[in-house]
Formats: sequence, C-alpha cells, structure tokens
Amino acid sequence: MRAVDIIMNKRVGKELSREEIAFLIEGYVAGEIPDYQVAAWAMAVFFQGMSPAETAALTGVMLKSGAVIDLSGISGPFVDKHSTGGVGDKTSLILAPLAASLGIRDPMMSGRALGHTGGTLDKLEAIPGYRTNLSVEQFRSIIRQNGFVMTGQTKDIVPADKLLYALRDVTATVESIPLITASILSKKAAEGADALVLDVKFGSGAFMQKVEDAERLARSLVDTGKAMGKRIIALLTDMDEPLGRMVGNFLEVEESLDCLEGKGPGDLMEVTLELAARMAMLGGMAAGPEEGRRLCEESLAGGRPRQLFLDNIQSQGGDVKQFLELRGNYRPEYRGEVRAKQPGYITRINAGQVGRAGVLLGVGRNRTGDSVSPTAGIQLHRKRGDPVAAGDLIMTVWARDAEGLNTSLPLLAEAVEYGRTAPAPRSLVLKEII
Repeated sequence: MRAVDIIMNKRVGKELSREEIAFLIEGYVAGEIPDYQVAAWAMAVFFQGMSPAETAALTGVMLKSGAVIDLSGISGPFVDKHSTGGVGDKTSLILAPLAASLGIRDPMMSGRALGHTGGTLDKLEAIPGYRTNLSVEQFRSIIRQNGFVMTGQTKDIVPADKLLYALRDVTATVESIPLITASILSKKAAEGADALVLDVKFGSGAFMQKVEDAERLARSLVDTGKAMGKRIIALLTDMDEPLGRMVGNFLEVEESLDCLEGKGPGDLMEVTLELAARMAMLGGMAAGPEEGRRLCEESLAGGRPRQLFLDNIQSQGGDVKQFLELRGNYRPEYRGEVRAKQPGYITRINAGQVGRAGVLLGVGRNRTGDSVSPTAGIQLHRKRGDPVAAGDLIMTVWARDAEGLNTSLPLLAEAVEYGRTAPAPRSLVLKEII
C-alpha cells in the first residue's frame, strides 16, 4: 500500500477502505508518511468529501491513535455536550453542574479560544488556581466526586487529531465537514462519553455562518456518532449575536454563576435549558425535552447545580473564596464605553464583529501559542430588541492594553445596528437533528 495511491483514489472521488485510512493516519502519527502527502489527501477530502462509512472509519482510526480514558468502575450515565463555538457561549460551564445535579456524569474535554470563538479552558483558568491539565487518575476521581470534570486534551489523547488539525489550519482545509466530524467525535469518544448533545451554531459569530452548512455538519456528526454506537442529538442554534451579556474569560464565568443562581439572561438560559433537556433525555432521566427542561428548572431552583459548580472549582485547585471575592471586581485598568449613535431600537449586534474586537481586547487568540487576558472583555447593557435613546450606554469594554481598547471600540460601535421599530422576536433554537 502506498500513500500516493490513496491520495489519487480520493482525488478522483473513490471511497477509501478502513485499511487505507488507517495506513495513512497511522503512518502520519508514526512519522513514516510526510505531512505534504497528508496535506494533499486532506485537500482531496475537502473537494471530494467522504462517505458516512469513511468518516466513521477515520474517526475510529483517530480515536485509536492514542489513549482512551477508562471510566470503568464509575457508575454512569456518561453524557457530554459539544459546541462548535461562538461569542459569549459559556453554556458548558452551566450545563455540566446542571446535568450532574440530575445524576448524569459529564466527562468534559474542552478546548481553547482560537480566533473570535471563546475557549472553555481559558474561561476556567481565569479562576485563580483552577487546573485543567489533569491526569487520568485526577479525571476519574473528580468525576466520581463532583459528577463532572473539565479538562484539556493531553498529548496522549487522540494525537492524530492534534497533528491533523495543525496541518488543516495551514492548508485551508479546516472547513471540511468529514474532517471536522472526525476531529470532534474522536475526542469525545476518547473522554468516555456514551452519549452526546451537539450545539451546532450558525450566524455571523459561528464557524459555519450559513444555516445549510451548519445543518450538513450536524447531520454528519449525528450519522457518524450513531455509526460508532453513540446516542447523539444535535441542535442548530443561532449565533448571529453574542450569547448572554458577557463576552470574556472571567466575565463569562461570572455570568455562568449568575445563571446557576437564577439570574441568567433569557437568551443564554433558552439555549442552555434546551441543551440540558436533551442531556437529561440521553441520560435516561426524561422521556422528552419538555420533561427534561422541567427537571432542569426545578434543579436550578433548588440550588444544587450552583453548589456543584463551586465544589468543582475546589476539586480542580481553584480558590472558591477568592473567586467569590473577585466577582464583579476583577477587571483590567483600560476601560471604555460604546454608546448609542441614534434613538430607536437595537435590531442586531453582529457577533462576528464583537468576537473580532474581543481578540484585540485580549479575550481570544489568533495563533494557538498566543496568551489571553483573564479579565478583558465586554459587557452588553442593551441587546437586540431593546429601545435606546442617543447616548445610552450599550457596552462597557475592558482591555489588557490601551492599543487594544482604542482599536476595538470603533469595531464594537459598528457592530450595533438600529431601526425605527423593534425587530420581531425569534427562537435561538432552530432545529433538532436526530
């Protein structure tokens, strides 16, 4: 078997066997097949696509390229959630303790911010002392104790994904749906989840901006997950505007705690509760989304998810007392404001533009090695549908340096769109795919 023959077969649209895929990926991980040949194959996949069987085979090969977390001896059910990323999307921080309060165990392996999309690990690490580089033994201990655990991908977990993602990033093949599918599902399978709820976003702040592209990705993820024996549900959710009122690392942790205390903004709670309801269904706690949502609302009202959130901070090395003292006060010195240019109603706040401004402020990163600020970010005082008078405060902005503040403020001002009448209300959850 030769790599060049595999590349040629995919270039002309032939379906590759599992053996051919394994030969290529295993050879790449072992250093026996050069990156330029794998780059050529990835470009062929980008244009020709992959069948469901090929995608499932690729996912399985990537999964087996490294260690898999063993959760045997710990009672389940094990259900996780994955989001394709957005602006202000902190649902993972709320969902994990909420699901755990219902008796579900959530083994969550998360990522970092890249570009304008936020990273769960960066948010958690804004909490003083919080550790996300856990050993397998620590991972098992914390999920047994708290019902959920938040960790990053180690060098031993799905090494094929790390190599292939880095290659896709520099060869213009990131958007390939089969390669995205294999990347997401191989990591989720490696963490030990039996079932998975997917939040596939569309809109200006999403990776897939068009609804039809997001739906194609959701269908690929669901079909491939089922082929791997996983129970899986996907929701298509709107990311045309920032989710919630906080965009930033520590800011979003603060807002997550607000949500667990019953003070969360309506748009964020709508998406969170719909995702949590599906986790309850897949965990066997609810027969349908209505019952699942009711159980989640009752649990939130009882306060158990909030306590589990704080317990997890302590379990993962964070200082709970310091975190609570910093709440509302942990901000950088560089501060600015965005005020309404005209009277009327806010008809839209462009999430993509807000996210790009966030990178300038220090919230996100352009390259994987860039540092992020724990305290920089944006607070949205007005959102879509709110009436404003000229000069009303719309955003408070914090930056890690003066340059970032000065360059981001014009972008944020341009992100706000106005109209004479209020826009029609809309649901943020467009469709369920099973």
